[in-house]
Amino acid sequence: MKHQARKRFGQHFLTDQSVLSNLIGEMRPRPDDTLVEIGPGLGALTFWLLKAVKHLQVVEIDRDLAEKLRTGAWKNQLTVHEVDVLKFDFRQIQAPFRVVGNLPYNISSPILFALLEVADQVTDQHFMLQKEVIDRMVAAPKTSDYGRLSVMLQAYYDMDHLFDVPPECFDPPPRVMSAIVRMVPKPADERANIPHAVFSKVVSTAFSQRRKMLRNTWADVVPEALAQNAGIALTARAEEIAPSQFVHVAQMLARLQPQEPPSH
Repeated sequence: MKHQARKRFGQHFLTDQSVLSNLIGEMRPRPDDTLVEIGPGLGALTFWLLKAVKHLQVVEIDRDLAEKLRTGAWKNQLTVHEVDVLKFDFRQIQAPFRVVGNLPYNISSPILFALLEVADQVTDQHFMLQKEVIDRMVAAPKTSDYGRLSVMLQAYYDMDHLFDVPPECFDPPPRVMSAIVRMVPKPADERANIPHAVFSKVVSTAFSQRRKMLRNTWADVVPEALAQNAGIALTARAEEIAPSQFVHVAQMLARLQPQEPPSH
């Protein structure tokens, strides 16, 4: 009996074999890779991955699909985690690991932000997403697609928009163009030097009213003198500031904040 795609899980199953072949060519998985597939669905990509790796970890929320994977022909090559990916603890996977998946478009940004927390354990990530989201992820400053998502991810990852995937490659076809992105975490020391909570606040407030000058949006967050010392004109708008400049402001701001006294 054919599995009916479930709207609540944002299911669109990739069926085009040439797209799957191209993705594997970009990934170049090796037999001993520790690989996690998010949302294996009917197993179209899983099939290709298992040609290359000895064992695969899969995260699948759909009970029926998870059961098929647990009991099917590949059961000895799979560890099936039947859980919502937003509740899955990636730290249980032995590091370093690689992540791949056709992400549900309705929760793609929350998944990307959740994975930020384990960037220290990840070798790389290859995702199929709505093309519009990938355009925002890789956008350069001073472009209409550049925003909070661009800055937050570009600070932590080197990213490449690999190729587009049209709707007819799926069953059922989505109403949007899709694409594949590669995300490689930046060096550990570079990521460790970002004060994440401060950085996140600096970026989100800057883009909260993207048409306004930073003098207005940062009024209660970033002192004028600090912004000027960082070489940022307060007459600029958020979309004109590069990710590295946002990081620099956050680092300066974090140094100004009182340190917690050591606990005894």
